[in-house]
Amino acid sequence: MDQAAGSSQGAQSLPGCYRHPDRETGIRCTRCERPICPECMVSASVGFHCPDCVRGGSGTGHAPTAAQPRTIAGGTIAADPHLVTKILIGINLAVFIAVQVRPSILHDITLIGAWPPAPFAATMGVADGEWYRLVTSMFTHQEIWHIGFNMMSLWFLGGPLEAALGRARYLALYFVSGLSGSALAYLLASPSTETLGASGAIFGLFGATAVLMRRLRYDMRPIIALLVINLIFTFGWSSISWQAHIGGLVAGVITGYAMVHAPRERRALVQYGTCALVLLVVVGMTLLRTAQLT
Repeated sequence: MDQAAGSSQGAQSLPGCYRHPDRETGIRCTRCERPICPECMVSASVGFHCPDCVRGGSGTGHAPTAAQPRTIAGGTIAADPHLVTKILIGINLAVFIAVQVRPSILHDITLIGAWPPAPFAATMGVADGEWYRLVTSMFTHQEIWHIGFNMMSLWFLGGPLEAALGRARYLALYFVSGLSGSALAYLLASPSTETLGASGAIFGLFGATAVLMRRLRYDMRPIIALLVINLIFTFGWSSISWQAHIGGLVAGVITGYAMVHAPRERRALVQYGTCALVLLVVVGMTLLRTAQLT
């Protein structure tokens, strides 16, 4: 890529626009990563594109890339960049309606370590072999305010992230974060405590959004303020599973960082390799807790 030199004021100066070298800028094209000034910025679903990328050429002598446009994480740009988010919301709503119609299924899909507690033999729970609860609990809500708040957060955080990462990477981030939250709740909470909700996955989206905003050099203050408010609620109410929130947040930061900072020549390996490593930790925590309870 061509990258014009910035001003000669030292190492701390900003680079110059690749089309107007005399104009310093802190904004880069989210596809080719060249610095662009306000005149050259073309608004995109996430961030800005340079004129060359909008026309389908990279400006570096390579063939046009318009036929296979890519997101900042290397994913394919879809016609509907929010489709997976809509599907996830639909699944959550479907499970919520099913629980309202048949409340008895709630205790079959929530996250619970072992029930009844010792000294009685466990008849239900993850420790009894019901590992599917780590997943089903991610889509389970009981109160209308709970699902309302979570789905609103999923829409506002998930939509832009899906557009930035691409469908496959976004879905991997969502499930890795949700499973990490479930595993930490299983490991640290009382085995007879029922945990449910998409909050672990959504906190993962919070973490990944912060990483993405830093990568694009956006103002971090709004997302940090929102995250702090949510953490205050997390630790301020005893009925909220702080373990699920923290587990999802940590996994979201780690996975999100790998998604947007992976080197291009090894992008898929680093991205999905990181997901696999986090899932190995999830399996390890689950096996450790199961050994403690059986």
